[in-house]
Amino acid sequence: MTVALDLADIQGNILTAYGKLGFPKGRFITLHIDEPAAGRAFVIALLPKITTALRWRSVRARIGTGAHEVERPPVTVNIAFSWLGLLALGAPTRTLRGMPDEFIDGMAARAAMLGDDDLETGAPPRWDEVWPTNAGRGGDEKSVHILISLNAQVNPDGGAVADLDTVTNEIEALCKNVICKNGKGVRVLPGHNRPGQTPARYQELSAMMRRGADGTVSPLPTEHFGFTDAIGDPVFEGQYPNAAQLRPEVGHGAFDGAGVWRPLATGEFLLGYPDEAQEIAGAAMPLSFSRNGTFMAYRKLHQNVATFRAFMAGAAAQYGAVTGIESREDAVALLMAKFAGRWSDGVPLSRAPTIAAWKQFNKDFPQVSPTADPERYYKRDQALSLFTFGDDGDGVKCPVGSHLRRVNTRDSMGPTASAGSVLTNRRRILRRGLPYGDSTDGVADSDEHGIVMLAVCASLFRQFEFVQQQWINYGLDARAGNDACPLVGNHSAGGVSGPPAKFVVPSDPNSGRPPFIVERLPQFVETRGGEYFFVPSMTALRMLGMGVIDPT
Repeated sequence: MTVALDLADIQGNILTAYGKLGFPKGRFITLHIDEPAAGRAFVIALLPKITTALRWRSVRARIGTGAHEVERPPVTVNIAFSWLGLLALGAPTRTLRGMPDEFIDGMAARAAMLGDDDLETGAPPRWDEVWPTNAGRGGDEKSVHILISLNAQVNPDGGAVADLDTVTNEIEALCKNVICKNGKGVRVLPGHNRPGQTPARYQELSAMMRRGADGTVSPLPTEHFGFTDAIGDPVFEGQYPNAAQLRPEVGHGAFDGAGVWRPLATGEFLLGYPDEAQEIAGAAMPLSFSRNGTFMAYRKLHQNVATFRAFMAGAAAQYGAVTGIESREDAVALLMAKFAGRWSDGVPLSRAPTIAAWKQFNKDFPQVSPTADPERYYKRDQALSLFTFGDDGDGVKCPVGSHLRRVNTRDSMGPTASAGSVLTNRRRILRRGLPYGDSTDGVADSDEHGIVMLAVCASLFRQFEFVQQQWINYGLDARAGNDACPLVGNHSAGGVSGPPAKFVVPSDPNSGRPPFIVERLPQFVETRGGEYFFVPSMTALRMLGMGVIDPT
């Protein structure tokens, strides 16, 4: 039976990747609650501005019209709370202790598990000032309690619409308006910057932009290393209720090994629904407080762009010589694809393992605008995710240790080749977020550029943390020993933590060539901050705002 979601009760950033739907600019505002009454008043005042999951008229072609339609806002507004934030709001003890252990601990306390610490010294990560790594869990005046997420449309010149600043000013005004008689209230926590740098009041976000011949600027779906991002998000029951003809679950849902795809269980991503084990996971009481909410891992990931480009250029020269690729450009493109599991434009190696096959794929499924040719756009969109790994057990087409095969193992973790995998189905996450900073030619690693990723799931421990620890930073399931993910893993420099990081590119046994080993991988990605947040339903927000939560 199809799951019918109460869209008006669910925050919109759970079901919708705003960046792909015309909101390429963003801003995160971090807040601290000094007085519970002020925090509750702030939540009540912000409620009318929260963007829910009610469908916009402008996306009917993708997900159907649905029973409700609302106008697309110029700026979306969403809110989430850390465990300390719920404590600061005065949530009942029984509600708080019903939260998962990892959420109560907070991300900084689990840095070693997540691969955020220094492998050689064991030192804690060097995060931005707003994300202190030693904040006491009993409360700290610098602890982030509330995360406000803003996503904005853009003007023809590529700048964010003026509404972004308008909404930001309104939120700042709300903070001032809820100050209590004792002078305490809710305040903005600045510091989205490296220690010692000019304090940044907010975390600014922006998709990379391209200027057209007519002078207009349009967003690109790429990140700073040059890869097309935001492909392959999972699809779950109730997410696209009126898009049966589009079959969004194909390539994005659960695969049974017999060629049948289905949406994943709703409970993998929303609390209060059955999950893939046909269980409704335990949650904070009362159940009406947890239902239609979820958890989110905020990760600010700095990208060492200059290091990545220089390393790829050098390694590709060797790779081309070993594999007989004469074109330097082709060698770089193929080696980057081997690292990622996809070509830079998102085409999976599993469907196009060679330069010639890549070019043919793009002829068969050309890149087109969703507004110019929706049918061809959705055909390509589905083709980018419609593949499995069962016929490539040795990773000749797509290396088993590549980034793609680590974060979504598809059918490769099943008991037999081409079988579906229950393990994989229980490790999926929704990815949200946008890039930040500039990565044009000539930038230095010390400049600000990277991605703020939001990993959304019902269980931070079973989904996000498992993938981060077991698949990204360990290599056992990828048959790569202790080798971490070649792109985003925590790389050993060759000291006390073990031998230098490496990545093995398998070769076709019929070629007569040995595997190509890329040695001494530098650190391409560094975590610059983060925290675990609870994303409440609209019902739970009203409970928090009114201070009326009955955990019995």
